[in-house]
Amino acid sequence: MSGLRIDRELCIGCESCIMTCPQNALFMEDGKAQVDRDACVMCGMCTDSCPVEAISIEKSGTSPMGEAEKGDVWAFAEITDGEIHSCSKELIGKARELADRLEAEAVAVLVGGDSVKPLAGTLCRSGADRVIAVCGEKFEGLFEEEYAAILGKLIDEKKPEILMFGATELGRSLAPRVAAKVGTGLTADCTILEIDEEKRLLKQTRPAFGGNLMATIVCPNHRPQMATVRPGVLPMPQEDENRKIVVEQYDTDVPKPLKELISVVKAESEAKSISDAKIIVSAGRGIGAKKNLALAQELAELLGGEYGVTRPLVDLGWSEYTHQVGQTGCTVAPKLLITCGISGAIQHLAGISGAETVIAINTDKDAPIFARADYAVVGDCVEVLKELIAQLKNK
Repeated sequence: MSGLRIDRELCIGCESCIMTCPQNALFMEDGKAQVDRDACVMCGMCTDSCPVEAISIEKSGTSPMGEAEKGDVWAFAEITDGEIHSCSKELIGKARELADRLEAEAVAVLVGGDSVKPLAGTLCRSGADRVIAVCGEKFEGLFEEEYAAILGKLIDEKKPEILMFGATELGRSLAPRVAAKVGTGLTADCTILEIDEEKRLLKQTRPAFGGNLMATIVCPNHRPQMATVRPGVLPMPQEDENRKIVVEQYDTDVPKPLKELISVVKAESEAKSISDAKIIVSAGRGIGAKKNLALAQELAELLGGEYGVTRPLVDLGWSEYTHQVGQTGCTVAPKLLITCGISGAIQHLAGISGAETVIAINTDKDAPIFARADYAVVGDCVEVLKELIAQLKNK
């Protein structure tokens, strides 16, 4: 098992590590430093601060994987407003696909209060062979640190081969903590996940170098292989009502929280995200002027969808960030996407990879966006938008 190790014989009790630790995971006992393993995220700051090198980090790993070390494919099920996050359902579908190719089981991990346990049925119908439910009153309202400690214990006991999180606000905070706990690697913001069946390696593809390249990363020596996946880039699985519902209850101690929730203040108004929109009309710099953005908005309204923009338009102050589509904005997977004056930089293409049908409008017949488009319109997007709006209004 991986973890922080303190050599009591070398420790001189100077407390340098305690003052350095950002997680308050170190304390003094009998004049020597001790570690609270539930709080430690193995960031390594204490090892650098120790003047006598009494602290070290031991990480477990395997190279290569042996037959006895084969494990299942896990997906962390995130709960939002009492429902399973759409990204978690997408991950279950991918877990099902990967597990079938590895002759393993697809497993969903569900953590929360008693109220979330009934959601296990949805996870099984979405493709999970079984659900590990860490559910009960004592698991209600935990923070990322407590989640990470619980998942670390669970991983050490069950030894999954692959573990996936959604690249949501929670997933981006939780996944690296878990990876540090169990001493493995993590690839963040993946857009493609594939498997090398012979070597049992998860090929994790994500934009790199500012989005100018797509990098494929593998983790050959450590398990589990971990990745966060951007919402909307994987297909949503169809629920099968005939699938058997298997729930494995897991119980463990709840680690001591490092912080306390004092109050929750709900925002008076929340901007609507376009991540779940079925129809999107998205505009880029080719729209020409801020006033022309109203055309994209009007067409989106007529079609019953939402409007989107590229990052340059947000940077110019023409639209809110909540409407930004692309690698640094929202990853979208609509049934229909109409792009207006968007050239198709790789950062943007990464954010629309899940779109079913793409209609691209651009004056440049060689624009990269046309390689992704199902239908290409070479022309002035402003004039095309006006004509589309007129046609729809005349119906």
